[in-house]
Amino acid sequence: MSGKIESIAARMRELREISNLSVEETANMLNITVDEYKAYENGSTDIPIGFLNNFANKFNVDLTELLTGDSPRLRRYCLVRKGKGVNVERRAPYRYQSLAYNFINKKAEPFLVSVSPSGTSEVPKNSHPGQEFNYVLEGTLLIMIDNKEFVLNKGDSIYFDANLQHGMKALGNKAAEFLAIIF
Repeated sequence: MSGKIESIAARMRELREISNLSVEETANMLNITVDEYKAYENGSTDIPIGFLNNFANKFNVDLTELLTGDSPRLRRYCLVRKGKGVNVERRAPYRYQSLAYNFINKKAEPFLVSVSPSGTSEVPKNSHPGQEFNYVLEGTLLIMIDNKEFVLNKGDSIYFDANLQHGMKALGNKAAEFLAIIF
């Protein structure tokens, strides 16, 4: 795994230890298996962004602090210029960029997400607490939600219960880019 994921995993472990919680208690609190949690905390597997958002909420820290180790400072507005959001390292073919990383006490987490064509028919899925809104900016995106497939083109959007298993895949030979907002 990358150094960024290992750094996030170390911050997770530190927060858990400061809270005097066992791995088992933490996994239970986050509604995942102990083995899943151990894999996230030791940095041996990709950590879904929805899980990180849930973890940050449960431990009362901002997602930016968990992702970067830095505290957000802005209270009135947060301007992020094109290409200047904080990159959130994920598994291929996903690339996330946080668009409000420096704003304190956000009610939602907006991301610019790019999904490269994978050449495989598999759609990796995850779930997380809350709701999610996706708006396609470029390309064509296959979204699977609770085993139902939706094909979204530029300008299409979908809002859904993120507790349901869901995943995205770029269709065709071109990357798909979309705005994802997690509530």
